[in-house]
Amino acid sequence: MTDGFAAPRYTGVRTFARRPHERPSGGVDVAIVGVPFDTGTSFRPGARFGPEAIRSASVLLRPYHPALDVDVFTGRAVVDWGDLAVTPGNAERTVAQIAEGLGEVLRTGATPIVLGGDHTIALGELRAHAAKAGKPVAVVLLDAHADTWDAYYGERYFHGTVFRRAVEEGIVWPERSLLAGMRGPLYGPEDLDDARDLGFEVLTCDELRALTPEEYGERVRARVGDAPVFLGFDIDVVDPAFAPATGTPEVAGLLPEEALAYLRSLAGMAFCGFDVVEVAPPYDGPGQQTALLAANVAYEMLALHAVAGRPEEPL
Repeated sequence: MTDGFAAPRYTGVRTFARRPHERPSGGVDVAIVGVPFDTGTSFRPGARFGPEAIRSASVLLRPYHPALDVDVFTGRAVVDWGDLAVTPGNAERTVAQIAEGLGEVLRTGATPIVLGGDHTIALGELRAHAAKAGKPVAVVLLDAHADTWDAYYGERYFHGTVFRRAVEEGIVWPERSLLAGMRGPLYGPEDLDDARDLGFEVLTCDELRALTPEEYGERVRARVGDAPVFLGFDIDVVDPAFAPATGTPEVAGLLPEEALAYLRSLAGMAFCGFDVVEVAPPYDGPGQQTALLAANVAYEMLALHAVAGRPEEPL
């Protein structure tokens, strides 16, 4: 990591947390991967610029994570892989490109933290993770929406259909997955009932808020068990007062400190991959608060990965 005392943080090429931009064939612990795609969005476009904005906001990040008592960089190889290939206007092809590109990352042994992009990209990620695991993966998701519609505007590959497609493809294990944070007006009760019928456990935002972070962490662990597990974070789970730059904002969401506390409650779990999606910078405030929050969410994921790999304290 570039020394923040030697060179101002606002100088240099904007990689995530000023990590080196490399694509090594091995020896990497974590790879930050951008997927600048937003053709699958249903309301406000702009998430194609999310990876760029998150990287820019990340230059303020420092190595030591006080809450989890871990240095996220020292003794660990963390690189910025750059962006995967995408095809604007073609969600189905892009999903295949993501699966192929992320498969290359996984073959190096690195754990990817993906910066989106709209939520459509998660289907390609989950294909790659299931292929690596040789079986379906569990999903732990914080999101304002369950994203289990069958189609939208007649499109089956869309940011609102990603987890239904994943179940149909046999790459996600819904009975071991937990989706939390859902809120806002719906077309009907089936919007959430369909997710439950697919096998997912669903916690609305009100139900999530009724749990302490410790209770949420226990619930996630009980649900996931020993399944390989992927952690996804849609920035719209946070209230738009604090994260306005997203394509489908819903009022009365989590506060940033609540969202970070729920993430930290998962410390000790070993995730096969992570993503932060739906940051649409054209709608951000003058302080780029959404991008800054997203960069810190990715930082929390780095910390979770570091804690999971930390030797256990002797009894």
